[in-house]
Amino acid sequence: MATITSIDIEQLRPLQATVGMLEVDAKRKRLLAMDAKSLKAFLKGAPIPTVIGKRDRHYVIDHHHLARALWDGGIKKAFAMVVDDLSQLPDEKFWDTVIAKRWVHPYDERGILRAISSIPDEVSALTNDPYRSISAFVRDAGGYLKTPEPFAEFQWADFFRTRIPIWTSDSQFKGAVEQAVHLAGSPDARTLPGFKTRRVK
Repeated sequence: MATITSIDIEQLRPLQATVGMLEVDAKRKRLLAMDAKSLKAFLKGAPIPTVIGKRDRHYVIDHHHLARALWDGGIKKAFAMVVDDLSQLPDEKFWDTVIAKRWVHPYDERGILRAISSIPDEVSALTNDPYRSISAFVRDAGGYLKTPEPFAEFQWADFFRTRIPIWTSDSQFKGAVEQAVHLAGSPDARTLPGFKTRRVK
């Protein structure tokens, strides 16, 4: 059974290389708008899933955007939901295990698979994949359903990456999201996790 514990943000180690910084910034603003009591209640209700590795480090297996938003907002504490303790495993076996469980995603900001060593040591060093932000905004707009499929939003990000040109302004980003919502309902997206089947009227 998973246990929930209070942790310092500095204890967190990513298991992916990128985040969507527009999504991170939106989360940071929401967190900083809360008073201390509301913030603690929110964080306790949305613990960051982790697996324990060597030297009792908490490796993040989900909610990387929340972890980065907390760091960027100067919030020092969070809650972790420890789903497994692999601290006794040698490094190679640790990485074999998190790979087998699909907890790690070493893809760069262009969606290219890299070595495990490309994953940063701290959440503050996660780099920006702009299309990961697109996938989050499309999900929030109802373009597809949230799903427990590991790294589903990155699959959507890669789908949009090959179909939507990069934007250079807020208005272009808004247009890109609208285009992506339309694409999310297209037959090309049918095999993606969370695809919403449209009813024929």
